[in-house]
Amino acid sequence: MVTEIDALVAPAGRALLAELADQPDLGSLRLATALRERYPADLAAAALTQAELRRAARGKFSRAGDMFFTRAGLEQASSEAMSRHRAVRFADRRRLADLCTGIGGDLIALAAEQEARAVRAVDVDPVHLRMAVLNAGAYGVADRVTAVLGDVRTAELSGVDGVFVDPARRTTTARMRTGDSEPPLAWCLALAGTVPAVAIKLAPGLDRAAVPGGWELEFVAERRDLKEAVAWSPALATTTRRATVLPGGDTLTPDGNGPVAIAAPGGFLLDPNPAVTRAGLVEELARATGTWKIDDQIAFLCSDEPVRTPFARTLRIVESAPWQEKQLAARLKALGIGAVDVRRRGLAGNVEQLQQRLKLKDGRKATLVMTRWQGRPWSLVCEDA
Repeated sequence: MVTEIDALVAPAGRALLAELADQPDLGSLRLATALRERYPADLAAAALTQAELRRAARGKFSRAGDMFFTRAGLEQASSEAMSRHRAVRFADRRRLADLCTGIGGDLIALAAEQEARAVRAVDVDPVHLRMAVLNAGAYGVADRVTAVLGDVRTAELSGVDGVFVDPARRTTTARMRTGDSEPPLAWCLALAGTVPAVAIKLAPGLDRAAVPGGWELEFVAERRDLKEAVAWSPALATTTRRATVLPGGDTLTPDGNGPVAIAAPGGFLLDPNPAVTRAGLVEELARATGTWKIDDQIAFLCSDEPVRTPFARTLRIVESAPWQEKQLAARLKALGIGAVDVRRRGLAGNVEQLQQRLKLKDGRKATLVMTRWQGRPWSLVCEDA
């Protein structure tokens, strides 16, 4: 496939990619046939695939139209905002290694952080490494990058004062189990014995206990979409756990205080961001917002007044009552509710089947919360605050 990339970066290939950038229907048989009449079939096919990937990458990269991708490489790559957020932690380090570089999303951010920086990009895949260098060029930082083809386990790290590693979490055919990666997490953690400043990109579903003491485990969401976790070695750690919400970069960390109050639902419900719940910082959020929990085991918070915070969605509670499914449809209809978005936390049940049984129509939309209050099955009908 390296030869395909060479063909695409040649003048004819670049002209073809530029032509496809504005094509409304890249999957059109008519378009594919017309291209094969003007270009070699292999080049036309490669350009169409690349044009589709560039279009799919627009949500992650501001310069996606000038970049190169594989499907797997794009899937594993962090977004531009996520990579830039991580790169800031390396701001005072000038010689970095980006291990398991992939298509170069983090490589670009690391190289762009300061003009005097040098980044050693290491990957065993020649296609991804070639793409990473080209993608660094799309952002004007290729001159700060040295590409090294090989297994990261044997990478030369002398002179390096910071390491970022993004181990593969999928095989050529499927995702690995949560917690599994290549290289394994244990190998990645051991890097801190060679280069003290290490950051490891992790799946957000990872068991928090898998990261040893002294390290910081950060869970990062883009708005309400939990994307990744990052383990920061003791040389880079500033706390034990952190929840971060992008694009604002707002962060929440442990405060060391005691438990919060537990009381009946109030007038407003706070649904914490998934980064907060995964970081185990719901009580910190409660103290920061002056709210309370409705159950010791449930990650919902309540208040009597609307609360604005980047760490939770605030909903107005229209009705609070014991969970009684047989009466639920009639209650919702009486409230003028014609559709519900179901949020379930602490109460078992099949959401899709519940939606079908309710048979709602003709009314405004609300959020139906299936939860518990002091151990009792409970329902909250809510609307946006």
